[in-house]
Amino acid sequence: MKLDDISSYFFSLNSLKQSQLSKFAVNEESAIRLVDEPTQGLYRNAFQIDRDRIIHTNSFRRLKHKSQVFVAPEGDHYTTRLTHVIEVSQIGRTISRALNLNEDLVEAASLGHDLGHTPFGHIGESALNDILENGFHHSVHSVKIIESLEKNGKGLNLTNYVVDAIRRHSKKQGNFLTKESVQGMSLEAQIVRISDALAYLSHDIEDAKRSNFINTKNIPSSIEYFFNFSRSERINYFVTDVIVSSWDCTGKKSKEIPYVKMSEKCSSSMTELRDYMFENFYLPVSDSLQGETANKIIKFLFNYFSDNFNKIPKKYLRKDQNNEEVISNFICGMTDHYAINIAENISPGISKNLKFENI
Repeated sequence: MKLDDISSYFFSLNSLKQSQLSKFAVNEESAIRLVDEPTQGLYRNAFQIDRDRIIHTNSFRRLKHKSQVFVAPEGDHYTTRLTHVIEVSQIGRTISRALNLNEDLVEAASLGHDLGHTPFGHIGESALNDILENGFHHSVHSVKIIESLEKNGKGLNLTNYVVDAIRRHSKKQGNFLTKESVQGMSLEAQIVRISDALAYLSHDIEDAKRSNFINTKNIPSSIEYFFNFSRSERINYFVTDVIVSSWDCTGKKSKEIPYVKMSEKCSSSMTELRDYMFENFYLPVSDSLQGETANKIIKFLFNYFSDNFNKIPKKYLRKDQNNEEVISNFICGMTDHYAINIAENISPGISKNLKFENI
C-alpha cells in the first residue's frame, strides 16, 4: 500500500471518530499551533502528536526523580511526579471516554501538566515564589517549558487546547468544583483539572498511610471510609460520580453548555477530604524539619548561582532572559537528587535533615 493511501485512511478514520464525539467535545480541526505546521502526522492526530512531543522531552523524563509530597523518598512505592501524571492520564482518559469527549487531548494535557514542577514539589515551588520578583507557579512554568525552553529554546509548538488545559489545571484549597471556576475552559481541560485532584488524593492517602504520617484513628468519621477504601475503590467511587453527574457533557440531553462536576454529596465529601489532607499531610510535611531543609536548599542554590553566575552550564544561558530567570529555569529543571548533590558539593551537610525516618 502506498504511503499516501495510508495517510488518507487514517485521516478518514480520525474524521469519523471526531464526528462521533459529543457536540461539546473539542474538535481537532479548530486546534491551532503558535507556528503553523501544515503537514500533520500520517497516522496521528494533532493531540496525539502533542502527547508524543511531551513524552519525549527531557522535562518529562526528569519527573521520575521529582517529589510528589515526600522529598527524595527512598522507598520504591512512594509516588513521584512521573507516576502521578500517568495516574492523572489514566483517570482523565476513563472520564473523557465515558463522556464521549476528546480522549487524546485529555491524555496529552494530563501527561504535560506538571512539567514545570521544581525539585521538592510544592516546597521548592514555595521557595522560588518567595524569591522571584514576579513569583513562581508550576503551571505557568509548565507552559514556559512547552513554549520556549524545550528543544534548545524552540519549544514544542503544542496546540492551543493542550497548552490551555496545562495552564489552568491548578486549584486552590477548598471547593473548586463550581461552574464559575471553569469559565472559558474546554470540557477536556476541566477533566484534566479534576483528574489531577482525584489522582493525588488517592495516591497521597496511600503514601500517608504507608509512612504512618497520618494516624488513621484520628480521621473524622465523615471521611474515614476514604482511608479504608483500596486505591481502586477510591478512584472508582469518585470517577463514577463524575461520569454520572456530568452525563450532560455527552450531548445526549443537554442544550446548554455543561461543565464537569460531581454530585453535591460527593463534592462536599471530596472538599472535606482535600482540606483534611492539606491540614494534616501536605502542610505539615512542608513545615517539618525535612520540608524546611528542602526550602533552605532551594534558596541556598538560588543565592549561590546569583553570586556565581558563571557556574551555570552554558546550555541554560539565554540572551532574552535576565540572570534571575536563567537561575530559576536552571533550578526548576533539577531533580531532587541533582539539587541535593549540587548543594552538598557546595555546602557539605546542608541536606543532613532531609530524610524522614519512617520512609
